[in-house]
Amino acid sequence: MKKQLNIREWSINFIMGIYNDPSRDTQIRAGWYDWFCKETSLRNKTRKMGKIVAKIKGEGKVDIDKNYVWFKNNCPLNGPLYDDFRFADMEDGEVQFTIQIDCCWNDHRFTVFGRKAKGGEFSEDPLFKCDTAKELVAWFNEPWDK
Repeated sequence: MKKQLNIREWSINFIMGIYNDPSRDTQIRAGWYDWFCKETSLRNKTRKMGKIVAKIKGEGKVDIDKNYVWFKNNCPLNGPLYDDFRFADMEDGEVQFTIQIDCCWNDHRFTVFGRKAKGGEFSEDPLFKCDTAKELVAWFNEPWDK
């Protein structure tokens, strides 16, 4: 099993251009777990979602030293492909947040599902919805008590 990079390390790699190569191996190292789109699309998807991930700071809802990011391109039985990225605990792999992007069943561009605390219940209802990456980053960078 490969060692996951925490979000802080991943963001440094992203900013340095480590994930710019479109090769399958590079995109898997970037965190792609599963996809139904063309492999040639992964680099651009990594860029789009990586710009968001790299702006997440450690003072908010995600501990960037204790979580890692991974990416998925989803193929629902009924509807078009859509992407999501997930923040998971480095220790046990438990997904803390799933951020769906442009999913046809959501009424906003970004929809966040997740846990308010490690080991807590995963929400069936969205924790947050918005239409811009700026709003999404701001929400993640605020602590729960604000």
